[in-house]
Amino acid sequence: MVAAWWIATAGAGEDRFVSPATLPSPSETLQAVPKVLGERKLFTNTLVTLSRVGLGFGLSALIGVPLGVLAACFPATRAFVAPMAIFGRNIPGAALIPLTFFLFGIGEFQKVMFLFIASVAFVVSDTTAAVLEVPERYVDTALTLGASRLQIILKVLVPLAAPSIFNSLRLLFGLAFGYVMLAELVKFGTDSGGLGDLINMSQRRGEREPILIVLVIIPLVAYSIDRALWWLQCDLFPHRYGGRGLVRRLLGGLRHGFTAPPEAAA
Repeated sequence: MVAAWWIATAGAGEDRFVSPATLPSPSETLQAVPKVLGERKLFTNTLVTLSRVGLGFGLSALIGVPLGVLAACFPATRAFVAPMAIFGRNIPGAALIPLTFFLFGIGEFQKVMFLFIASVAFVVSDTTAAVLEVPERYVDTALTLGASRLQIILKVLVPLAAPSIFNSLRLLFGLAFGYVMLAELVKFGTDSGGLGDLINMSQRRGEREPILIVLVIIPLVAYSIDRALWWLQCDLFPHRYGGRGLVRRLLGGLRHGFTAPPEAAA
């Protein structure tokens, strides 16, 4: 892609395959990086965008995962939640923008709630599917051993479905990262608008280089986060993904206060 970009924009302006007004060259784009970092506050806008995605998607996980578990465990709850989840999964994200403006205004809260509404239906559906995919033999074994319904949910279904739920959340985080561009269509006051606002501002000014720089930054940041979450996923569930379990051992040590048993101390 970089080679094709360089070939299409090589030479003087009138000799290029693609006009400089349409697509600047790689060198012209690199020359604009200091300006984007300084005047356009690329680093600050990236952090603003990440914070919005983290809050909005974190809220959808906080509410969607328990609701999905309940829907999988109780048919009546599933019958109530399933139609709403189907509706939420299929409604276009852009159609939610006017609704969230009307309900939550145009401030920071609106952006977070938009990301929550756009993501929560997917979290509920995937969580429900992950729990329903747990083989029945584990539930039958727990019933044979005298486990209560609450124990079956918390000690059988949720732990066995947790790897699939975490994997789904990791993939859906990329969906929320894409939706944040819609959430940042409107800038409130003098606050940092995020990467979406940076793209919109550059488009209004007819500047191509900042747009290309942001379009490179977004997938790099998203890929870095995805790899970090994948490492955490492997480490939390080594039996499924082959990790070393360092985080699990660290959490276990914190839970037990790093205290050795009396016989070991003796």
